[in-house]
Amino acid sequence: MTRRRWLVALLAAVLGAVAAGSIAVHRVRAELDRPLPIAVPIVYRIAPGSSLARIAAGLHRRGVLPAPRLWALYARWRGEAGAVRAGEYELRPGLSARGLLEKLVKGEILLRSFTIVDGWRVADLLAAMRASPYLTTTLPRDPQHLMARFGERGRSPEGEFLPETYEFPRGTSDVALLAIAHRALVKTLAAAWRSRAPGLPLADPQQLLVLASIVEKESARPDERALIAGVYLHRLEIGMRLQADPTVIFGLGDRYRGRLHEVDLRADGPYNTYTRAGLPPTPIALPGAAVIDACAHPAKTDALYFVASGKGDGRHVFSATLAEQNAAVKRYLRRLKRREAATPKERR
Repeated sequence: MTRRRWLVALLAAVLGAVAAGSIAVHRVRAELDRPLPIAVPIVYRIAPGSSLARIAAGLHRRGVLPAPRLWALYARWRGEAGAVRAGEYELRPGLSARGLLEKLVKGEILLRSFTIVDGWRVADLLAAMRASPYLTTTLPRDPQHLMARFGERGRSPEGEFLPETYEFPRGTSDVALLAIAHRALVKTLAAAWRSRAPGLPLADPQQLLVLASIVEKESARPDERALIAGVYLHRLEIGMRLQADPTVIFGLGDRYRGRLHEVDLRADGPYNTYTRAGLPPTPIALPGAAVIDACAHPAKTDALYFVASGKGDGRHVFSATLAEQNAAVKRYLRRLKRREAATPKERR
């Protein structure tokens, strides 16, 4: 073979190898960018300490990753074999193998949610947290000194966690979520206190929180919150007792059986606002941000009393005098009797 022919043959071999390599690279890229066989969203959980090979094999068993060895080699080639983060991931249709690796390396973990309901007591909150499959329970059923976990030893936990929907990764501890909710409450309360209407008969943000907890339990309708707050603040201004049923119910605790009796209203205690003047010593529930704001910016009113309308719409009738209140109470009782009398007929 002449030198010229040898050079031509060598060049052809090199070009052939380059072409073959180019085809191989193209096929690898096509495989990595092809949508994975995911028909509906699935949740896949990567345990802490899982190796890349174990992750790839697990995804293959779930039918998500057709070429696990190629995917693992690609991750190692990119230097990301040890960068995959543990946690729950939601894998949706259209996701590619390349996109899957990017998702796992970025730690785009699926967030679960938990809602703290307005008006809950701390006991309700802790029970709901224990029932959540996504939170890790670390607290006992009736934790003593709960607020000490947040640097506030001696403070009652009632009212100290802001009702809201919180998102978190699966496995978050109950204490960690409570810390977030408490910080949210502190921030919300401080903002409301700074912007409060002038002249409120409240000494500090804690008294605002106590009042908000009472209004939260009294108000079924958002459009009445500021007015109910105005009534209670009016009473505080003139030294009149709040006479708030929810505080008495709170004070009764497990002794409350669904209805207050005259003996309950006469039994003195720190939460009986019929026998004691001023606000009770602690909040009685978890007030929402809207109620806290309504108490910081109450409606101006000459009303001193309110009673349910009896129409079943959650509304109240507000009165400036005791005579007006007594008349409203009579109307409420008449409507209540009519509704109770009509209920058996409706069931038949």
